[in-house]
This record gives sequence, C-alpha cells and structure tokens, in this order.
Amino acid sequence: MSAIQKYTSMPPVVLFLLIANVVMFIWQQANGEQLLYSFALWPIADTSVTPDGLFPPPFMTWQLVTYGFLHGSLPHLLLNMYALWLFGSRMENYWGSKAFGFYYFVCVVGAGLVQLWVVSMGAVNGEVYPTVGASGGVYGLLLAFGMTFPYERLVLIFPPVVLQARWFVLIFGAIELWAGVSGSLAGVAHFAHLGGMAFGFFLIHYWRRHPPRFD
Repeated sequence: MSAIQKYTSMPPVVLFLLIANVVMFIWQQANGEQLLYSFALWPIADTSVTPDGLFPPPFMTWQLVTYGFLHGSLPHLLLNMYALWLFGSRMENYWGSKAFGFYYFVCVVGAGLVQLWVVSMGAVNGEVYPTVGASGGVYGLLLAFGMTFPYERLVLIFPPVVLQARWFVLIFGAIELWAGVSGSLAGVAHFAHLGGMAFGFFLIHYWRRHPPRFD
C-alpha cells in the first residue's frame, strides 16, 4: 500500500464516490423505476412477488456493485455520504487511493452477497424488496477506521457522548446484529451492514499478514 503523500480532506476516490452517488440519486428522481429494476440488488427468488404483486426483476451479477450507488431517500443519501467522507477520507489518505478503492468495493460486494443470501433464504412465497444504498461499504469503512485508529475519539450526535473509535464500532456492530436477528427497524438492510464489516475485517487481517502492493 502507498499512502497519499500530502493529506487532503477530499481524496480522489472519495470524491468520485460522492459525485457518483449524488448523480445517481438525481437520475433516480427522473427515472427511478427503471434504475431500481436494472441496478438495485434483487434476491434470487423465482416464486416470490414484490409488494405490488408483480414478479421481481432477475438478479444480475452487476447488481452486487450498482446497488451501492442507489439510495431510497435524500436523508439516506446524505447520511451515507457524510459517513463516507468522514471515515473514507481518513482511510484513503492512510492507505492510498488504489488500496482504498479495492477495500471499499470488496465491502460493497461482500455486503451484497450476505444480504442476497439472507433475503433469498426468506423470500420464497413471500414479498421481496430490492436492496439499495452505500451502507455496506460505509460500515466497512467504519470498521477499518476503528481497527486503524482504535483510540481516536468520536462524538455521537445523539446521545452527545464521546467514545473511542473501537467502542463506537463494537456498539454499532452489536446494534446491527440485534436489529437483524430480532427483526427490529424493518426496512433496513442490517445483515448487509454486518456483511460489509465482516468482509472488511477479514481483508484487513489478510493485509496485515500479506501487505498488498498497489504501487
């Protein structure tokens, strides 16, 4: 890995991801149905139906990446983009752009695979929904930040408390696990978040034993 030589608050891959997500959200407002049909992550469930009583679109492999550029609402987009910038800019400066981009998309695809498995397991003869959002990659970045800067202090907005990054990651991971298992907070892809964190965790540990070369 090669870190960015001069620290910048808006490194190139983070900037690209922010622009791409905003552009796709604007496109969604004009042509949302078609984008969701082609690029959202649909479960593999031939006998299931969507909430409007129609059969869902087929799963395509590119959806494991493209779903990460779609969002369900403006608050969904803004929250993900803020977290992407907050944690992603630190990690891209630390790792370098190539390693950062590789890590981010591993987390996005990993989150998609976990969500695809979880949803498809429970989708037969039931309603299915598409998965959208950059949260899987963002949760992977949150985990990377906590593992790289474990003693960095973060301030929560609500409640307004100060936590070290390692505890911040553990708390958010525990909340996602509880919400996913209990079925609380419906409409949120909790297992995708956990999948992004899990794939990020294993990749970071692999890199620590076998440092990658992205020169």
